[in-house]
Amino acid sequence: VLYVKGEMSMDNLAYGVGVVGTRTPSTYGQKQAKEFGRELAQAGVTVISGMAIGVDSFAHYGAIEAGGKTAAVLACGPDVCYPSSNKHLYAKMSEDPKGLILSEYFPGITPEKWRFPARNRIISGIGQALLVIEAGKQSGSLITARSAFEQDRQVFALPGRIDQPMSQGT
Repeated sequence: VLYVKGEMSMDNLAYGVGVVGTRTPSTYGQKQAKEFGRELAQAGVTVISGMAIGVDSFAHYGAIEAGGKTAAVLACGPDVCYPSSNKHLYAKMSEDPKGLILSEYFPGITPEKWRFPARNRIISGIGQALLVIEAGKQSGSLITARSAFEQDRQVFALPGRIDQPMSQGT
């Protein structure tokens, strides 16, 4: 069961692509996450991510700036903004008719470390494909990519500089 906050129809997720990556992207990663979010949204694709700091947020903002659709899957209740530093993004997505907040947890449930891999499984499962932008060798993004492969989704990775730790996962 998914709990929903926002006005966008769940039907829009049928044309969605997950965009995930590190919480500490390089300037290049930030730019690319936002640009891919924008380009996907302009093409009519719903951008799906986890509203985390970093790549997730940049992808959501790219979609919003393009006037497109974006959905956030949370590792807490749909009424809990996590991270709290993303209150502006959370409010924008909750109030925008092209935004959607999703969670498999009851309202009021707080985020805990073990809930994030479950959230990642939903991000990969509700979209048609997954794009990984900058990820370390041991990262939640690679958990999401593994889930996407298991769910028979296409997985794409943005190559980065081979001498950068956040390019090792891609």
